[in-house]
Amino acid sequence: METTLANRVQQSRQVEQLVAGQATSDGAGVKLTRVLTQPFQYRFDPFLMLDAFGSDEAGDYIAGFPDHPHRGFETITYMLAGRMRHRDSAGNEGLLQNGGVQWMTAGRGVIHSEMPEQDQGRMAGFQLWLNLPAKDKMTAPWYRDIQSEAIPEFLTSQGVRVRVIAGSSHGIDGAVQREVTQPLYLDIHLPAGTTMEQVLPAHFNAFVYVYEGELLIGDRLVPQQRMAILKKSAQADGVVMQAAHATDATYATTETRALLIAGQPLNETIVQYGPFVMNSQQEILQAIHDFQAGKLVSHA
Repeated sequence: METTLANRVQQSRQVEQLVAGQATSDGAGVKLTRVLTQPFQYRFDPFLMLDAFGSDEAGDYIAGFPDHPHRGFETITYMLAGRMRHRDSAGNEGLLQNGGVQWMTAGRGVIHSEMPEQDQGRMAGFQLWLNLPAKDKMTAPWYRDIQSEAIPEFLTSQGVRVRVIAGSSHGIDGAVQREVTQPLYLDIHLPAGTTMEQVLPAHFNAFVYVYEGELLIGDRLVPQQRMAILKKSAQADGVVMQAAHATDATYATTETRALLIAGQPLNETIVQYGPFVMNSQQEILQAIHDFQAGKLVSHA
């Protein structure tokens, strides 16, 4: 679908800060980059974490993410390349593959695994953690596999392709909507020199992560593998982004690809202990107790 940029931005947000992710590993040793880390959780409320993973070496991902628990938030896994099998204690099972999304609401608790269904080739993608409001933290777990062809897309007159995973952009509703946090999750592919505008409510927290190429926001260059925190301003009604030619030959590309993620802050206390995110230490202790007592296994 081709669309014109009907919702024009009058004043763009600027870049407040550039952030380089931290190399780490998770699961059974999967190598990844933690882009949104715990110290930024209040600044990026309602988002808690963003991991980027990508490797052509099977040894970097083959051990996968064996059974582990979650409570109190949602996980959104977006697969750029590769195949990953999901199974959980609520009886859900699905295959996440190229261009697809796995959206899981852990709610009151679930144990799940995410294991590669390949032993060679590239595996790449992202996992985003989205907080749940206090009133919904003990909701029943929910799971949905969204195959690539089910993710709405549009093409602008400049040739910018936008995949709308959540929220809405230029009249196109995304695959998932959330009433309280109102997440916007866009995967934007910009040919060199093209521009993309996106309206954003002034009070939303928002960031851009460039995973291929380079991006200009105002006069600030956002290099590949950098997160740009978008500054909040009462006067700014959105963000304007322009693709730039990569200056580093290592990252030479004819297209810039970036995630634009924004949402309505909950303004609630965040207490995290590993895979549990609640609003108080007492609730965390209860989550640990429930896990140890086997109460996250069945949700009948």
